[in-house]
Amino acid sequence: MAHHVVEREISGRKLRIESGKWAKQAAGAVVVTYGETMVLAASVTGPPREGTDFFPLTVDYREKTYAAGKFPGGFFKRESRPTQKEILTMRMIDRPIRPLFPARFLDEVLIQAMVLSSDQENDPDMLAMIGASASLAVSALPFEGPSASCRIGYVDGKLIVNPTHKELEFSTMEMVVAGHRDAVNMIEVGAMELPESVVADGIALAHKTIREICDLISELQSKVGKTKEWTPPPPLDDLVRDLHKKYAGSLRDARTVSGKQDRYKAVNEVYKAAKAEYAPADVVKPKYDWNTVRDTLDRIEGEIIADMVVNQKKRSDGRGPKDIRPITCEVGVLPRVHGSALFQRGETQSLCVTTLGTGRDEQIVDGLIDEYSKKFMLHYNFPPLCTGEVKRVGATSRREIGHGNLAEKSLEAVLPSPDKFPYTIRLVSEILESNGSSSMASVCAGCLALMDAGVPIRQPVAGISVGMFEQGEKRQLVVDILGEEDHHGEMDFKVAGTQRGVTSVQLDLKGRGLPHDIILETFVLAKEARLEILKQMLAALPAPRSTTSQYAPRILMMKIDPEKIGKVIGPGGKYIKSIEAETGAKVEIEDDGSLLISCMDLKGAERAMEMVEAVSAEVKVGKIYNGRVSSVKDFGAFIEVTPGQDGLCHVSELDTEYVKSPDDVVKIGDHVRVKVLSIDEHGRIKLSRKAAVLEEAQTGSR
Repeated sequence: MAHHVVEREISGRKLRIESGKWAKQAAGAVVVTYGETMVLAASVTGPPREGTDFFPLTVDYREKTYAAGKFPGGFFKRESRPTQKEILTMRMIDRPIRPLFPARFLDEVLIQAMVLSSDQENDPDMLAMIGASASLAVSALPFEGPSASCRIGYVDGKLIVNPTHKELEFSTMEMVVAGHRDAVNMIEVGAMELPESVVADGIALAHKTIREICDLISELQSKVGKTKEWTPPPPLDDLVRDLHKKYAGSLRDARTVSGKQDRYKAVNEVYKAAKAEYAPADVVKPKYDWNTVRDTLDRIEGEIIADMVVNQKKRSDGRGPKDIRPITCEVGVLPRVHGSALFQRGETQSLCVTTLGTGRDEQIVDGLIDEYSKKFMLHYNFPPLCTGEVKRVGATSRREIGHGNLAEKSLEAVLPSPDKFPYTIRLVSEILESNGSSSMASVCAGCLALMDAGVPIRQPVAGISVGMFEQGEKRQLVVDILGEEDHHGEMDFKVAGTQRGVTSVQLDLKGRGLPHDIILETFVLAKEARLEILKQMLAALPAPRSTTSQYAPRILMMKIDPEKIGKVIGPGGKYIKSIEAETGAKVEIEDDGSLLISCMDLKGAERAMEMVEAVSAEVKVGKIYNGRVSSVKDFGAFIEVTPGQDGLCHVSELDTEYVKSPDDVVKIGDHVRVKVLSIDEHGRIKLSRKAAVLEEAQTGSR
């Protein structure tokens, strides 16, 4: 296989895609290079598994630490389970590619992408998305691409294509868009309350860049691409007509039953009747495989729902296209947690719980870039009970990680800065009922739980999902989609934000692409719905509570001279440990002298602050201190005026009268009032008990 390379400049840097040199036994393999970041992406395929009724596409993306010249963290110096970043990237690779395979293609497909080199400036996730598409394009798989992706930032009022890590630190938006020449088919946005117009302009700029990258992939495909070999299975026209005739009416009636569980039960009865006719248990080889019949019925069901929505403007639960299901909001529903809220929208219910912690509770994130800590995290759980089903309860799923990340981005934009609210914040969303858009319910419940915990968020946040149905040339958008509308509809377009602007966007599309005018229309509908939901949320809790829960730790902030950090810590941590032991507080010190003192008891935190102030305070000439005698010599006594700082009180300064021996006046451990007479250039302190006695006698204080 000949080695071929294509190149094009994208945003001032050369994007290079090569094939024919690496991983030649794969169905298709490429290496994508941008700057000094390199990613290998390869696609392999196998025959379909018996009984499979869905497209078994698997995506695996790994960031090899050697790519950045690093060792894996932890005890075992080998990469193990995927990180959250890797899982989120796998999802971003999958979502735009899956719709570009034929509907009845069921062969096993595995896409593997691995980072070979990282310059720690250009994020490899974009290269993995481009590489996955390119590897499919040059293979014999029936991929209807190419597709591509890019990242958009927004810095100083300007949109930036593929910003570096440094540029993203100053960006008020991070957008990832994927698509093909005709339209975009995946959007992922985190933003700082930006107007919908800015987000829409970013999507348009991204699509322009995507077209350029698609042209580059097509150029490579023309050089090394294999002939597409898949032969579509024969059409099922007879089966479709037969099922339509026998079961379309029953499915339409079942679709009008109120209540998710009752509606599902009615639909399942229709499926049972079809199975008894087309795949009876006593027939070894029926004419049609049950998976084929079930898939065809599912498509007919989708057509019925689309007809109801597009032509009759009526949905399964009786709502119109723009109607939002009834909403109820409660806060403070759990007595001993730091903050809680229960948000119900129709048959979707999220219980969110806030936990406030200290800097020691921050999550340390290690990867290809420099290690960093997170002060805010949102964890989303989707237990089987929320859908009334019996399923295996196992590890956190990729879906749960993805939904949690979306809700986290939605709320992160409105959190106070650490200098105003130094707590580490953990939100957990427990989905207790699910019938559509539980991630956006998590945003609403999470916002209320933060407010209930006394987190001074800048603005309340709400989220909503918009769906779409098509019939021929007709199209209808629907607000607040049900689970069945998500399954049978063309898209799931989630938008979260405040009354000021957007904080997050996520688009999942089943069709080939979404025109820009529909994106603009969706933003308008989502904003109207978002403002309505915010009104109902604020009726339950108009503003964040003025204080945190009595069960949350109390945190006090202070700042000391960085040169005094060593004194506060003490030799071997002796002094800071004594503070924590005596007060029960935790003391955290930054290199710039910033201190966070946390304690469950406010008095303990205040006492710890006093002790820190005492040890870090500057000794001032002319000030009177309550000192402790640390040692006694023939010529005088050494007295500790602040922790760790001694001064000498000469025998002549120990009393107003003549002193023959210092032992006659003071003993080790005595507390005496002394005045600072002077501090020399070496920091030596000269004290006087006589001056302190005389001065306080004149003022009448002791």
